[in-house]
Amino acid sequence: MKCQVIPILRIFDEEKAKDFYLGFLGMKLDWAHRFEPGFPIYMQVSKGDLVLHLSEHSGDCTPGSKVFVDVEDLDALYREVSSRQYTYCKPGIEQAPWGGRCFTVTDPFSNKVLFNEASSESR
Repeated sequence: MKCQVIPILRIFDEEKAKDFYLGFLGMKLDWAHRFEPGFPIYMQVSKGDLVLHLSEHSGDCTPGSKVFVDVEDLDALYREVSSRQYTYCKPGIEQAPWGGRCFTVTDPFSNKVLFNEASSESR
């Protein structure tokens, strides 16, 4: 089966979301949609194969969700992300109980993105 899964994360403030996902994580804004001015925004951000939808719509998803993202070069991603000045999140690489290495970032809306690199034994 070939497919792509795109998680939807609940946000409450467009500028804070852009500051976190575009500024801190280095993602790009692919597109944004509002039904009309003053309505909630729904947007897509991406970085390589990672695609996320961010929604201000109250019925789309639950705040405080967690997304698990497998990556191939955790150290390079960590260096890139941690080199950016972002006051509200200072991640650190951890040894995961499942044998991999990971770091987690938390957005301004309590959503977590866990970046994981599998151990060489589990690849």
